[in-house]
Amino acid sequence: MAHPVRANGDASRAWWAAPPTGRVSHLPGIEPELLRVALDPLPPAAPAIMHYRPTVTRPLGDVVDTVLDQLDTAALAMFPRWLTGADHVDSEGTLGVAAVRALAARTAARSRHFGPFLADLAERGLRGPHHPGGRSRFAPGVRAAGLARVIADAYDRQSCVLVVALPDADADAERTLVAAAEWLVRHGGFTVWLAGGPLRHADRVRSVPMPVPARFAELASTTERLPALAAEPESTVLAWPPIAGVPRRDSAAEQALERALAPHDWARGRRWNQTYEWHVLATAYRLDLFWPTEGLAVEVDGPEHRGRIAFANDRRRDVQLQLLGLDVLRFTNEQVLTDAPAVVDGIRRLLARRRAGGTHPHGDETS
Repeated sequence: MAHPVRANGDASRAWWAAPPTGRVSHLPGIEPELLRVALDPLPPAAPAIMHYRPTVTRPLGDVVDTVLDQLDTAALAMFPRWLTGADHVDSEGTLGVAAVRALAARTAARSRHFGPFLADLAERGLRGPHHPGGRSRFAPGVRAAGLARVIADAYDRQSCVLVVALPDADADAERTLVAAAEWLVRHGGFTVWLAGGPLRHADRVRSVPMPVPARFAELASTTERLPALAAEPESTVLAWPPIAGVPRRDSAAEQALERALAPHDWARGRRWNQTYEWHVLATAYRLDLFWPTEGLAVEVDGPEHRGRIAFANDRRRDVQLQLLGLDVLRFTNEQVLTDAPAVVDGIRRLLARRRAGGTHPHGDETS
């Protein structure tokens, strides 16, 4: 299993490095949606950054359990990325389970992982999310520490940040949410950023100004008077960065599109969730699906693209990509899931047109 090279850049000077690590920080005036846009693609030297929108704000045990269950789901969706060699295990039977548990034991023996937890998670990852008995049997503290390590490893990063969107909550709910964040820091080794609103009742959390790059701050300011296009559905609780090279495991639409494209020879050369870097000093873009030789980008838009900041950023980004000579096709999740043949046919026709016109001049500038 090939991992990207671990970044060695100077992270201390990066804009996202303002909050201290291993702490709970409040980011005043920063919308969670702005952070999601500005941190996509995930910067090379950044920690693994997850985005969480609470649906439970009390009591403390329920908040912690809900967060851990969501992180557990994410870690299982990232399997086998965090366990070297597990991508070659293709059996869910007795031999496959024994193989991944042995891999987990060897990994834990030479790392900071707790062997029994890693083996259990690997077995559940191999069996799939719908297998009976799929919930973790470990204590919350063990789960928190183990999940933080696994998620960081999935992105080949040293640590994990959880961005929590602050709800409009009363005093008790706010204090409970802050206590849960502090619990995750203490027991899991997470760094937690609280964003999206003021903290009115939990005065022990330090507020840390975050200098978001000007292009994103300007985008937020120019759209602040516009309403969101649609509310994000209640089921969207935790979001995490895509893993380069594969369709998102948490996107039924990306998975469906890959299944629809896989049988066709003309669809070869596609790359999922790659970063497009056309100049060393320019903005990098993550493309959902990309044919680099032909210069065709396909975007599969879920509900997170309907927010006012994300929508405006998508339009600005499409213009820039088109100025660079790429064609950009956008489909909604609903289009892919309800009429995949039409989506595939549209891609096929545009690919044929691009191939007839020759090779795209920046065709190999992805990472």
